[in-house]
Amino acid sequence: METLASATTAEREAPHATQENENVPENWVTERGENECPLLVVAGPTASGKTALALRLGEELGGEIVSCDSVAVYRLMEIGAAKPTPEERARVTHHCIDLYWPDEACTAGDYARHAREALAGIRERGRIPIVAGGTGLYLRALLEGLAPAPQRDEVLRSRLRERVTRRGSAWLHRVLRRLDPRAAELIHANDVPKLIRSIEVTLAARQPQTEQWQAGRDALRGYRVLQMGLAPTASKEMRERLYARINDRAAEMFERGLMAETEMLRERFGDECRALGALGYAQAMAVLRGEMTLDAALAAAQQGHRNYAKRQGTWFRREAAMRWLPGFGDDAAVQEEALALARELMTGGRAA
Repeated sequence: METLASATTAEREAPHATQENENVPENWVTERGENECPLLVVAGPTASGKTALALRLGEELGGEIVSCDSVAVYRLMEIGAAKPTPEERARVTHHCIDLYWPDEACTAGDYARHAREALAGIRERGRIPIVAGGTGLYLRALLEGLAPAPQRDEVLRSRLRERVTRRGSAWLHRVLRRLDPRAAELIHANDVPKLIRSIEVTLAARQPQTEQWQAGRDALRGYRVLQMGLAPTASKEMRERLYARINDRAAEMFERGLMAETEMLRERFGDECRALGALGYAQAMAVLRGEMTLDAALAAAQQGHRNYAKRQGTWFRREAAMRWLPGFGDDAAVQEEALALARELMTGGRAA
């Protein structure tokens, strides 16, 4: 489940299913090149069934899964990250899970380096790589690369953290909105580390961070990529079903022991542990600090995940190469369509 790289933006509905399939972008799959390896991507909002679809593709096609999730990279964060279960990981080999301790930083560039190493290993073994997840910035860093970023400015960081203590994270988000409105749309108002880094990068380069992303990228080479996006918001009925799934998943996290997991992480890594700002964990931390009741924390987590799903949809709809699959990843019809597209990619064909 993806919760750190979140964004605030006006809600826009996903294109209607019929429109998505009729207006397939010309570049929905990269051009075929000599000795290129097929690479499948499964993207979409939280609770849309990405894991189920990736597992089906992996089992049917002889693949291995590369997680693309900004919380799953952290060790010990099991329940709140909604990582694939041990049984699911036994069915298909997974990569890019449990890379860092929760008090360690993991940037999009860090993730991209790990993921590219995983892709190379999968390719050497003659398997099909399947990137699955909902952290849009991580996926973009993997496929397109990121522009070189300025060095950290500890003096500026300290000053901004001091201001946040006095004025709150909403003030920091307003500062970023003035400097780089698009970056402010893509970063949650409570994600203080990402807000500080974006402001830092913008001020150091004297150019909005989102403009810097367009220059100096090291795009992934040697792969023929098919990006498939789950679109369980193509109708009102689907959207309501997605929100119900999100609510149920959040409730299940608390029932399975999210509070105990968060308390363990807090005792081991402290209140300032960055990863504990992720959705679910942040609300559990509020309960532990006596700032929120358990019922209120659950309601806040459910709302936060629903909002995050909207932001994910906004992000992925900007990706021109995305081939949309209306429905959920555990729907049989969606799985069959994804398999057909994947097989066309592997044989060098194109969709009709």
